[in-house]
Amino acid sequence: MIINRANLSVLFTAFNVAFNSAFTSAPVLWDQMAMLAPSNTDRNQYAWLGRTTRFREWIGERVLQSLSSYDFTIRNRTFENTVSVEREVIEDDQFGLYTPMIQQLGMDSKQHPDELVFDLLRNGHTRTCYDGQFFFDTDHPVIQADGSTAQVANDLGGGGTTWYLLDNSRYVKPFIFQRRRDYTFAAMDKLDDEGVFMRKEFRYGVDARCNAGYGLWQLAVRSRQTLDATNLQAAIAAMKNFRGDNGQPLNIVPTHIVVPPSLEFTAKALVEGQFNAAGASNVMAGAVKVLSTQRAA
Repeated sequence: MIINRANLSVLFTAFNVAFNSAFTSAPVLWDQMAMLAPSNTDRNQYAWLGRTTRFREWIGERVLQSLSSYDFTIRNRTFENTVSVEREVIEDDQFGLYTPMIQQLGMDSKQHPDELVFDLLRNGHTRTCYDGQFFFDTDHPVIQADGSTAQVANDLGGGGTTWYLLDNSRYVKPFIFQRRRDYTFAAMDKLDDEGVFMRKEFRYGVDARCNAGYGLWQLAVRSRQTLDATNLQAAIAAMKNFRGDNGQPLNIVPTHIVVPPSLEFTAKALVEGQFNAAGASNVMAGAVKVLSTQRAA
């Protein structure tokens, strides 16, 4: 190929098509677990997280409900992923060999939010959420109907392989993916670009501004207990019993059990089999959906 502006523009178009095709078709998991939050500044503040109220019959004057106010903020971060193609590769019409690399760049870009969200999931027992506690903790403070404060656990302990229960059915989800600027494919492919002039490299890359953070801890439970019917039922019951401040029922119903591959078939046997290990009708069938991924390990 003759290296000129017109041919380089055609090459960028071809790479851009390859990138966008892979980006569009790549499967993701984050959108099942995280709420997408647009962002117009360097950070978003989620002061409303954790606020719940309850109705009362209006007799006399209105009653102002005392609600906790939280200063939970997610700051946007900038990410990039860049590759280079040598000038001689383009000159010798071998650039087609790089198309799979550009396609992988598209897939990696689409799945980068998965990386951010599952990092939060795996490390939720060491990172704080809106109430200042670890996201998975044994003593989240919750104001009761009588004004007292109870300590509520969404980390059920144990010493085995970790598994999680999530309620992904709501508008607000266990996690937040915050997007300031979407993933954009770009090139440095002008003949007078520094990289081309000094190192004979045409560079192609992606960048984005975004971040992920914790939503409502009440929508997630972490357990390292043996994954069996007894412990799964206990975890489901614990989530269903969670209440908001002022004793407000949250009506939480777990929708997914998230497991690493080592627990995939155990989880499926528990909630997908028509019969249990004893041959009786499986009362757990359909209780939750199984989401198995290496990112949970």
